[in-house]
Amino acid sequence: MNLAAIDSYLLHGSPEKVEVVAELLAWSAPPPEARPFLEGMRVLGARTPDLAICALRLALSGRSPSDEAVGRLRDLSEAARAGGASAAAAQTAFAAEVAGW
Repeated sequence: MNLAAIDSYLLHGSPEKVEVVAELLAWSAPPPEARPFLEGMRVLGARTPDLAICALRLALSGRSPSDEAVGRLRDLSEAARAGGASAAAAQTAFAAEVAGW
């Protein structure tokens, strides 16, 4: 699975969510921590909330997708997408949040 596509979607809005979800659902051998999220995505498709994609991204990084961590990652995603002076700092903080252990 191309984690860069998930990160690019969350940080820049590209590729589009429908493409990211389709790529995730085509994943032939997802790890156990991804499977519950993928089941939800099968049902919701492009309506999958960004919070679920953030939670999946954290799980794939070996981090706990706690409510606090997911909310923080979503906030960083939104700040990065908004652009402006804080976008670069948000991208750096996002990368630190999803860095594997």
